[in-house]
Amino acid sequence: MLTKAQEKAPKAGGIRAISRAAEVLRALRDDGGLSLGEIARRIGLPRSTVQRLVNALIDEGLVVASSAEGGLRLGPEIQSLAAASRIAVADLIRPVLEELSQNTGETVDLAVLRDDHMLFIDQVVGTHRLRAVSAVGEVFPMTTTANGKAALALLDDEAADAIATRELEGRGAGKKAVRQLRAEIDRVREAGFALDLDEHTEGISAVGAAFHTPTGLIYAISIPVPSQRFSSRRDALAEDLLDALASVRTMLSTHARTRMRIR
Repeated sequence: MLTKAQEKAPKAGGIRAISRAAEVLRALRDDGGLSLGEIARRIGLPRSTVQRLVNALIDEGLVVASSAEGGLRLGPEIQSLAAASRIAVADLIRPVLEELSQNTGETVDLAVLRDDHMLFIDQVVGTHRLRAVSAVGEVFPMTTTANGKAALALLDDEAADAIATRELEGRGAGKKAVRQLRAEIDRVREAGFALDLDEHTEGISAVGAAFHTPTGLIYAISIPVPSQRFSSRRDALAEDLLDALASVRTMLSTHARTRMRIR
């Protein structure tokens, strides 16, 4: 018979291996084309350990070689999982979006971070006669939108800075604008929500908050409002949004645990 410590050891080891494999995948998500040595240095594991993890991930189609020199990138199976997750998340949290829209009377948007922009994937239209409406499939920038800034706040400093700098410099903004955005992202991390005050579209302001899915994708919920109505309602909208975000996180966590038990 096994002791309690022996019974727990395989489980603990398995969890540790999953955690380390996730670190490898995150490293390749942030910077594809890394070598084994570069991955090892980035996540602080021995090269031999990384080699075993990468071999297992290659067998599952989660990682592939990106060049003859041995660079690695995320594999096609990751894209399939991500696509399935995007559909599942939108369907799963739709009731929360509907409730948020009903409580506020405002339009509620759902977007997902795709490379260096936000992709609009769902919307519940508000009941006010004067309201903000966008088209599903529309692409939003990161630095002038509430959902984009909220998503940036969930990235590490290096990744957020790279995306923001490219976008701002592409619009001809200088280093001062980059520094100002960095400071704003810090405030977003502290408050839990981001603001767009007539930045993306004149006459429309918004509050947005972002969240990670169990698979590591970043989504953002935002409430766009005509600016003439937004200023007096900003605090209440932010509070309602954060309550909705808490519900989404609980829902996703419960859903993930249920799927694990089924498997």
